[in-house]
Amino acid sequence: MVKSELIQELAERGAISKTLAETVVNLVFTGMADELQQDKPIEIRGLGSFRVRTYRGYMGRNPRTGKKVEVITKKLPFFRVGKELRLRLNNESE
Repeated sequence: MVKSELIQELAERGAISKTLAETVVNLVFTGMADELQQDKPIEIRGLGSFRVRTYRGYMGRNPRTGKKVEVITKKLPFFRVGKELRLRLNNESE
């Protein structure tokens, strides 16, 4: 599912306008991005949690040239699936 499909589904299921559905989706995604940017975790019960992980820099190698390249320290989002979603995906019951 892509963002436009999510907006369409929300508009249909919620019986709201597509414009309002787009606003809601954008607000949720912007809010999540803002929280992660401040290194705050996000937990959505039944779905999972998002956290920011910091990865240390290291000396890598360009596979094409073989030349050493410095890979800088970076932060990346990390998603951990919740128990309820994991069970649902595997057709298991608690």
